[in-house]
Amino acid sequence: MDNTIPSIPQRIGAIRFGLLSPREIRKMSVTSIITADTYDDDGYPIDMGLMDLRLGVIDPGLRCKTCGGRAGECPGHFGHIELVAPVLHVGFNKIIRKVLRSTCRNCSHLLLEDKQKKAYLGQFAKLDVMSHLPDDLINNVFKEARKTKICPYCGEEQLEIKFEKPSDYIENDYKLTPTEIRDRLEHIPDDDLKVMGMDPVSARPEWMVLTVLAVPPVTVRPSITLESGQRSEDDLTHKLVDIIRINQRFQENRDAGAPQLIIEDLWELLQYHLTTFFDNEVSGVPPARHRSGRPLKTLTQRLKGKEGRFRGSLSGKRVNFSARTVVSPDPNLSINEVGVPYAIAKQMTIPVRIISRNLEMMRAYVARGGETHPGANYVFREDGRRLKITEANKEELAEKLEPGWTVERQMQDGDIVLFNRQPSLHKMSIMAHKVKVLPNKTFKLNPSVCPPYNADFDGDEMNMHVLQTEESRAEASILMQVQENILSPRFGGPIIGGIHDHISGMFLLTRNEKTISKNDALELLRKSEVRELPEPAGYNDAGDPFWTGKQIFSQILPNDLNLEFKANVCFKCDVCKGRDCEYDSYVVVENGELVAGTIDEKAIGAFKGKILDSIVKRYGATEAAQFVDDVTRLAIRGVMRTGLSFGISDEDIPREARLNIDEELERAEKEVAELIQAYEAKELEPLPGRTLAETIELKIMQSLGKARDHTGTIAGNHLGLENSAVIMAKSGARGSMLNLTQMAACVGQQAVRGERIRRGYEGRTLPHFDRGDLGADAHGFVKSSYKSGLNPTEYFFHAVGGREGLVDTAVRTSQSGYLQRRLVNALQDLEVQYDRSVRETRGVIVQFKYGEDGIDSTKSDYNSEDTVHNIVSSVTGKEVK
Repeated sequence: MDNTIPSIPQRIGAIRFGLLSPREIRKMSVTSIITADTYDDDGYPIDMGLMDLRLGVIDPGLRCKTCGGRAGECPGHFGHIELVAPVLHVGFNKIIRKVLRSTCRNCSHLLLEDKQKKAYLGQFAKLDVMSHLPDDLINNVFKEARKTKICPYCGEEQLEIKFEKPSDYIENDYKLTPTEIRDRLEHIPDDDLKVMGMDPVSARPEWMVLTVLAVPPVTVRPSITLESGQRSEDDLTHKLVDIIRINQRFQENRDAGAPQLIIEDLWELLQYHLTTFFDNEVSGVPPARHRSGRPLKTLTQRLKGKEGRFRGSLSGKRVNFSARTVVSPDPNLSINEVGVPYAIAKQMTIPVRIISRNLEMMRAYVARGGETHPGANYVFREDGRRLKITEANKEELAEKLEPGWTVERQMQDGDIVLFNRQPSLHKMSIMAHKVKVLPNKTFKLNPSVCPPYNADFDGDEMNMHVLQTEESRAEASILMQVQENILSPRFGGPIIGGIHDHISGMFLLTRNEKTISKNDALELLRKSEVRELPEPAGYNDAGDPFWTGKQIFSQILPNDLNLEFKANVCFKCDVCKGRDCEYDSYVVVENGELVAGTIDEKAIGAFKGKILDSIVKRYGATEAAQFVDDVTRLAIRGVMRTGLSFGISDEDIPREARLNIDEELERAEKEVAELIQAYEAKELEPLPGRTLAETIELKIMQSLGKARDHTGTIAGNHLGLENSAVIMAKSGARGSMLNLTQMAACVGQQAVRGERIRRGYEGRTLPHFDRGDLGADAHGFVKSSYKSGLNPTEYFFHAVGGREGLVDTAVRTSQSGYLQRRLVNALQDLEVQYDRSVRETRGVIVQFKYGEDGIDSTKSDYNSEDTVHNIVSSVTGKEVK
């Protein structure tokens, strides 16, 4: 680039990567480092030592001898160490090995005929010069050359070169020294290097064997002063001290004419120190350690991995204006709000530039100072100087304020912040909320917003980021506010909606509440946007009006909403009678009024809520957010009115049911015994594609599974829809009938890897079973219920089955995390363009139409037959009946 005209912006033509030649290292170095000492007795850096002032400064008061800058201004400068003997660079072992095996041991030519070389160069020329040469093409060159056993140029016979970790090259039982390797690489002609895919100008192979080592600037490896006043040096400085000392010993011994064995040992030691300087985790090399035993963090460890320079300091890093604490529920907050503790609100600030219109308001903030909320913590003058507001200077600063200054005011109600829970696995893991400053020390969250964050209140912590610019606040409120993310882009339905108590509360209100007095009706609708009550449903014997739960629910629906669907609580009649459903399971909403049906998970729940889905799509996000808030408040008041508690007595079943369950279990055991008898008598018919042993296992599992289901049905029938647990399971609030079955009737078969438990002792699971016993008890069938309690054998098998779940979860989490990371890295530079095509950064088209259909799932009507018909029609071009 031409630097003579700095005012004209210029485009970078290309970036070339190469190797540093010894000449370049010496040229960019400001001094040769010859002593391993760092500071003298007065604590002053020693000349030509590892902390030489020409390498940069880190101590206040000193100036760099190269650029004259102080600490913080000077970027640092490289030095160099002249190595007494060449040393292999551990990072290039793979390429050195390939080059040695494919070049002549005598004349260093590439072991290919001129004709073959020209053919490869021709192939390279056809490729785009700017792009990287394909690895497979370069590998073909090395493979072809390696096959040649006699050099076509000097006729020398080639010997096999073995590589032994970490850096030994053995040719015919003779270990090549780095000097010999460097000589061979030095003599490779430039034209041959081009065939190997190397640029002889910027990367000669002999530069991979070091004769001079670049010493990183002091700013890269700063020393710290401990409380005791002692200096503690960086890991890289420790390593460089070792390199200099061994280098000097090597020189002294060689000059003194020491035996070859000692010279070789010192050379090995120098090689070890340089290897561990570049990478302290090379396999086959013991890592260099501190006196404490901790391995040193050298160059490679600084760069790679989660804590390394790229992932830890560049892609993601610690930030200011963020807070983190435990989350707890507050159903009185809107889904768009987040409760923030006073302690956090007083610390977090938002910069406000003073203009004539807000001058007085900012004066009031500054006058309050940092202790009284909402106040201000800092002011910035027009020249950029920052002044901290204290009790002593707050009034004086308030007077001095003028347009052009900036006040950092404390966070207050209504500010937009970003809220996030890790792991962030989809876009709804970080959303924008409005602040509501509240007492206590936890972030408060409406429980309806838990599903997109996958949060619960058992100790989860979340992060809050305070936005610092008007643009970011505007963008967050338009794109990231919770109400804009009610519909999931994965399946097009609501991911935010009623959960747990909201669903059971609405279920009880719309199913059982037939006579609600005026006071109760007003109490239920207390915080909703309702102006007056509808006409009463009727009058009681005393002449007082009453309303039904359906009427109360209708008050929070939009006036012109019309909807019909089958509820979750449907009792699965053979034929759906629609509006005439005798169980009140078919929901009908006409002109904003719930005419029939019971409200459950399918109506208002997260992931399923049909009413919520319709409101978002017909009336927009604001109306939908209002509906979710109203549902939350109404449901909680409804559940408080009716009461919903669950205790150990709710699992009680009558004696008659217990007898029926015992009979069912006996019948299953008998069936299993008959199957075993048939198997032992070789009378059992094997299933297609299965062995006899597999068949018996499958049939026993089938029989025992059926038995558990039947016992559950018996228990469920006796518990009835008045039971709290049944209400929760049937309405979809929480749990399932299976949970209830296991508590009240029978826990069932414990499985490991989808099979009955088989491991244990030889031929049996536990020592008190007979060898070869195939019975239900011997392989983990738990007859007892949780309420009646498990016997020791059952308890053991249950623990075995449970362990699999725990291990599985731990393993799956790490695997899916890594898989997601790879997926995100692969897709991170794909972008949907304005023409709806998906392209990567170079403009290469990946999809002509986003998703191959151009459909935005949040705007499509999810899971409806019409949508399926429309899609099939558009693909096939035929009308679907």
